[in-house]
Amino acid sequence: MAYAGESEGVTGARQMQQQPRLLAEVRRRLRLKHYSLRTEQAYVAWIRRFILSNGKRHPRSMGAAEVERFLSDLAVHGHVAAGTQNQALSALLFLYREVLAVDLPWLDNVIRAKRPQRLPVVLSLDEVQRLLAVMDGRPRLIASLLYGTGMRLMECLRLRVKDIDFARHEIMVREGKGGKDRHTMLPRSLAEPLQREIERARVIHAEDLAAGFGSTRLPHALARKYPRVAREFGWQFVFPSVQRAVDPVDGTIRRHHFDDAILSRAMKTARQRAGIDKPLSAHTLRHSFATHLIEAGYDIRTVQELLGHKDVSTTMVYTHVLNRGAGGVRSPLDRAG
Repeated sequence: MAYAGESEGVTGARQMQQQPRLLAEVRRRLRLKHYSLRTEQAYVAWIRRFILSNGKRHPRSMGAAEVERFLSDLAVHGHVAAGTQNQALSALLFLYREVLAVDLPWLDNVIRAKRPQRLPVVLSLDEVQRLLAVMDGRPRLIASLLYGTGMRLMECLRLRVKDIDFARHEIMVREGKGGKDRHTMLPRSLAEPLQREIERARVIHAEDLAAGFGSTRLPHALARKYPRVAREFGWQFVFPSVQRAVDPVDGTIRRHHFDDAILSRAMKTARQRAGIDKPLSAHTLRHSFATHLIEAGYDIRTVQELLGHKDVSTTMVYTHVLNRGAGGVRSPLDRAG
């Protein structure tokens, strides 16, 4: 079938010209609404997949039936996780509502992927100590900061110099999940290593400025409102990348933040060296932070604020992994022995 408004004899080349223009508009709208680059990449990928799975038809010529079939196929034949299906749904709803200005009827016939009820993996204090002991350099400092503050991975990597208050031992987490700011503690044991890291970043920034670079990416419209701010040291990343690179958003050559893939590889190696059999990722350190605070007797509301959870019920999951349930009950077999 041809695109809406075109003849049946339209060529494949013409169709392939239409799709990039649509995806370019999707990107423009996502950036206008300040979606993250990762969300933009994911949404565009799902929309492209939706178009290709329907014979390259233009989405305006399709509707709820095609969306329902696509999402159901993901669950039935693709066996995707519930979160993956929800992301695809969000991408398509954004396409229709924000780009095409089309309201889809409620998608009642979508076969939903089942969301498993799993408890988070949490390391013991001994396991955290063993993990960090076999790490070194910047990966160790970043991992320590994740466990010591409860920040999400990207919140940590996007940390700016100005947002660390050494006098108050606080860190301001800017634009966390849901676009919210919050405070978390700065572990006193990390104050000196972080100061050294910032001095390292200062040297790198001075070298970038001398080479004609040194402008960092600013959130939203700040770059237009305050064009000189992007070159100020306070706005630079605490953990700058090793090399400058082309910014995928605007094509400017600048220094981004530390690569999360490097941290992932370092943690995988450290897990093996530390003899930890549990699967873990950077987010495991956040889970461990919350659980250990509750174990230490801190109020659940305090932990909720430190984590930046919108609802306390999200934080309550950590009470289920404490040693107050099955692990805190003595088996009758032990008493019988």
